[in-house]
Amino acid sequence: MKLPDFIIVGAMKCATSTLHEQLARQPGIVMSEPKEPYFFSNDEVYEKGLDWYAELFAEAGPGDLCGESSTHYTKLPTYPKTVERMRKHVPGAKLIYVMRHPIDRLVSQYLHEWRMKFVAEPIEAAVRIHSILSDYSLYAMQLEPLLDTYGRANVLPVFFDRLHAEPQAELERVAAFIGYEGTPRWDFDMATQNVASESMKTSWIRDAIVFAPGLSPLRRRLIPKSLRNRVKKFWQMREKPQLPEAEETRLRALFDADLKTLGSWLGVELTCANFKSVTRDTVLEWI
Repeated sequence: MKLPDFIIVGAMKCATSTLHEQLARQPGIVMSEPKEPYFFSNDEVYEKGLDWYAELFAEAGPGDLCGESSTHYTKLPTYPKTVERMRKHVPGAKLIYVMRHPIDRLVSQYLHEWRMKFVAEPIEAAVRIHSILSDYSLYAMQLEPLLDTYGRANVLPVFFDRLHAEPQAELERVAAFIGYEGTPRWDFDMATQNVASESMKTSWIRDAIVFAPGLSPLRRRLIPKSLRNRVKKFWQMREKPQLPEAEETRLRALFDADLKTLGSWLGVELTCANFKSVTRDTVLEWI
């Protein structure tokens, strides 16, 4: 039974899909399909059993490294049984945790939840009503049970801005961490994954029309693009949501307290104000 050698455990909306796909393109690495099986987090998936999970890696040959990427694994308090299940079934796995500026991550998650129709409120109301928007940006809180269980040597901190600025170097760092013996190559031609630039709400009626076989060429030929764009705006969030100053101040105070703990583990001072520059310009490791 082949189980993952490493797992990208989050955080949500931090380029985990891009990292997953880049690793999948390296010879000798087998990444799960689907990307996010949620086996250890979601009760209904865990009930499928370990044999079902192992089938995700059945294509791996001798010596291949296997991995998966489930951001639900760092979504406390939503999925409280995750670490216990991981400790039971994959105690030797290497874990990779990708972090982004906590407010940027929150806004990106809000757009995702709005597009999926999980939230309908303006962002200033949503952050008060839906605590998960801030909870998933509390990186020290999410990391603590993993560090306690797996030890710092087996959890790699990766940062969104560093990955964007130095993709090849960061891919090599990840590869070395998981024990990959080859030299990985970042595919610069690969499109960034999961970029919802238009932030469009889901709609089964719209998708049934747009993706109907043979209809797309007819639609493009008969309906002017200007009209199609006006119709599209019905499902779009036209402007990036902005947090009111008072709400952003409250969130910065919340995140700064968490970042103080995270920074102490990394040997740097981290705040919302310096997060991007520090994490972009420095390779951060646990002290």
